[in-house]
Amino acid sequence: MIFDSHAHYDDEAFNQDREELLASLPEQGIQYVVNVGASRSTTEATLALTQQYGFFYGAAGVHPCDTQEFEDGTVTLTWLRQMAEAPRMVAVGEIGLDYYWDEPDRQMQKRWFEAQLELAKELRKPVIIHSRDAAKDTLEMIQACGGRELPMVIHCFSYGVELAREYLNMGHYLGIGGVLTFANSKKLKEVAAYAPLERILLETDCPYLAPVPFRGKRNISLHLPLVVEALAELRGITKEEVEDATMENARRFYGIA
Repeated sequence: MIFDSHAHYDDEAFNQDREELLASLPEQGIQYVVNVGASRSTTEATLALTQQYGFFYGAAGVHPCDTQEFEDGTVTLTWLRQMAEAPRMVAVGEIGLDYYWDEPDRQMQKRWFEAQLELAKELRKPVIIHSRDAAKDTLEMIQACGGRELPMVIHCFSYGVELAREYLNMGHYLGIGGVLTFANSKKLKEVAAYAPLERILLETDCPYLAPVPFRGKRNISLHLPLVVEALAELRGITKEEVEDATMENARRFYGIA
């Protein structure tokens, strides 16, 4: 059985077949899914999914590219606290820094990243970190916020072994998904072989980042066995060992008994 630790089934890519697809997941080997908020609307949709599907859990947060919602009052920390404290909402995220785009400006992203880290600390909730083209600032802000104090997963880990070591030494987790199957993912393959198995979480980030041979198409949790296979081959272990370990890791990280 597989735990998809990071999905976005609220996305419009699933509007045509969401109910049918989600209802089929448990019988096809997907035991748990954590759906992850990125804005007010997606966090609210995530909460609704957790209320509809017994194997769904959720995370409440504002993605760095959506931090303008704090500035214009669409989102407040009071609202975010209420969402994060709702039943079956098990984490704060995804939050962090994204320097791939020019907007929102970096100071705005940092301001609200720090505020959401502090909220997670108050709530004693694990954190899902988004970091794109922002390696140095992400690491420095996490260290400044206490580093080890909160369990964190670096979602869709895209940096090298050196940075992976920094996060692993703080006790954090690395999120690994379909990119592991890409021919040009040398850095991630090195990280996946290096990291302790007990610090790896499987994720889809669906509908994005589908593994080969579905690259460029809509991703779904049912593609995760391809990631399991790639990870098992890299580490020289069985697929069952990968599934069992990553299931236990995700349950431990999210506090799911």
